[in-house]
Amino acid sequence: MINKLSIKDIDVRGKRIFCRVDFNVPLDAAGNIVDDTRITAALPTIRHIVENGGRLILASHLGRPKDGPDPKYSLKPTAVCLAAHLGRPVIMAPDCVGPAVEQLVAGLHDGDVLLLENVRFHQGETKNDPALAAQMARLADLYVNDAFGTAHRAHASTEGVARLLRPAVAGFLLQKELLYLGQALAYPDHPFVAVLGGAKVSDKIAVIENLLDKVDTLIIGGGMAYTFLKAEGRPVGRSLVEEDRIELAAALLAKAESRGVRVLLPKDHVVAREFKADAEHKVCGDEDFPADWMALDIGPETCSAYNRVLRDARMVIWNGPMGVFEFDAFATGTMAVARTLAESKGRTIIGGGDSVAAVKKAGVEGKMTHISTGGGASLEFLEGKELPGVAVLTDKGGPGSGQRTPMIAGNWKLHKTRAEARALVDELKAQLTGSDSVEVVIAPPFTALDAVAAQLAGSAILLAAQNCYPEAAGAYTGEVSPALLKDAGCAYVIVGHSERRQLFGESDEFINRKVQALLQAGLGCIFCIGETLEERESNRFLEVLRRQVRVGLQGLTAELLASLVVAYEPVWAIGTGRTASDAQAQEAHAFVRSLLQEQFGAESAAATRILYGGSVKPTNIDGLMAQPDVDGALVGGASLNAGEFARIVRFQAV
Repeated sequence: MINKLSIKDIDVRGKRIFCRVDFNVPLDAAGNIVDDTRITAALPTIRHIVENGGRLILASHLGRPKDGPDPKYSLKPTAVCLAAHLGRPVIMAPDCVGPAVEQLVAGLHDGDVLLLENVRFHQGETKNDPALAAQMARLADLYVNDAFGTAHRAHASTEGVARLLRPAVAGFLLQKELLYLGQALAYPDHPFVAVLGGAKVSDKIAVIENLLDKVDTLIIGGGMAYTFLKAEGRPVGRSLVEEDRIELAAALLAKAESRGVRVLLPKDHVVAREFKADAEHKVCGDEDFPADWMALDIGPETCSAYNRVLRDARMVIWNGPMGVFEFDAFATGTMAVARTLAESKGRTIIGGGDSVAAVKKAGVEGKMTHISTGGGASLEFLEGKELPGVAVLTDKGGPGSGQRTPMIAGNWKLHKTRAEARALVDELKAQLTGSDSVEVVIAPPFTALDAVAAQLAGSAILLAAQNCYPEAAGAYTGEVSPALLKDAGCAYVIVGHSERRQLFGESDEFINRKVQALLQAGLGCIFCIGETLEERESNRFLEVLRRQVRVGLQGLTAELLASLVVAYEPVWAIGTGRTASDAQAQEAHAFVRSLLQEQFGAESAAATRILYGGSVKPTNIDGLMAQPDVDGALVGGASLNAGEFARIVRFQAV
């Protein structure tokens, strides 16, 4: 998970919100929008701000205007399109700065939407001119970046303004991009396969070098493959080859071999006499590659070899087509990869650009785990570069960060069949619309994980498991590993719950093994601690909490702690009808935060969420959530009732 604040972490009501979006949509000759995907992708963030009473100021670029304002690059068509999607007016500004714009901003009311004119009508935008950034910053109170496609550019609207408006936070789309791409690189599932295509090796050098430390197999197609093939001394005819990169290609192949990474290159080819959609073409191998023909796609034998590897992969990142897929005669290889990934049971991440166009052409975009909205940005992210538009955002727990994102987690324990679980999820989804400011998590029994995961598709509710075993595999009958839970779609796993401590005798050391295994696997962990009635009445509860935190979290780094949530659950308040008072909960939470500070430092402690988990009900949630160190709740029985759980999610801190 990224350590940057998101739109969920700030209160937008009554505030002027400068939101950088990517409305760089394709237009036809008449100025009509051909594809509004980039507008619809930003709707969750826009609706969140509007529905929560923010005064929204949208900024974007469109095209590459050369010498100032140009009517054909005006954002006016996007204002019309956005208004239709929102069902409310969108005010179109005449510029992105200046007195007229400031007057429009001054007249905004809560829930109003203003779209600034193309920021690239000012040459200072791409130069990150401080004066232009200062003018933009005067318009607003807070900054939101929801434009991943431009996050790799240090422009005035993506980096300059964010330095002046604090906090500066990620919108839902940007957060999703960073979550999927970041988790994929930091915690890959194996076998991990990268598929790289496109025209030039030079465009992908840094990506290849960064991925060689992470992938098991590297599949190469497209024009860039022929520079590698020539480096191996194989015939390439008149295919695209970067002569000045042949030596580098050979070095990359040698580096891959030294690291045990398998590299797959085309075995056969679809070759043509010329680069034309209707060019004469045929399939050939090395032995009959015509000297005066060029390869425009991978051949059927190569397709089969690539697809066999992709079918067995647990995670695939794809960036770049296998051939000139814009021409139907040379689209077979690219379409084959797209369809194989659509049928894959592993994580499939499409890295932007032509790969996105390819999966859309194949009609399988809805079957991919994640499709990136940023071509150049996703490429630079895969290279391991820090994106200026992300680096400038406010860190969680840092200055100006505001509060930690509340979490309400429902632990269903030993309840609900698959059918009952699906029905409850449907009720929850209906009742929890508009609850984006709270992270909602539900933990059904193991048997219902798949059913609930399918039911949650397209929902903001996250899936958790109730327990795990710390080993990755082996003769552990009846146990479930972190990798299996990740594969089932879980975002979090609950460990250390009082019942497992009390009934199954789990020790702090054993729980620590679970915590480490989960975090190393890239899963979030809800780490439960708490004292018995006897320990509290003998005034030993602080000593107990200290031991549980010290031993349970030993060996963790501050970086891993970012994916951990602590749940304080006094055992004497679970299923007894008793509950801790607001003051008792705050005392325990503040003490736990002090322990985290001792172990991991002030910044990490301030950013870590601590939930209360003892008989949480609609009647006591408001008082609990008013406490400064209570960041949410781990809910038991009340989570089995959609109405009660929804009321808890919609707490009102008093």
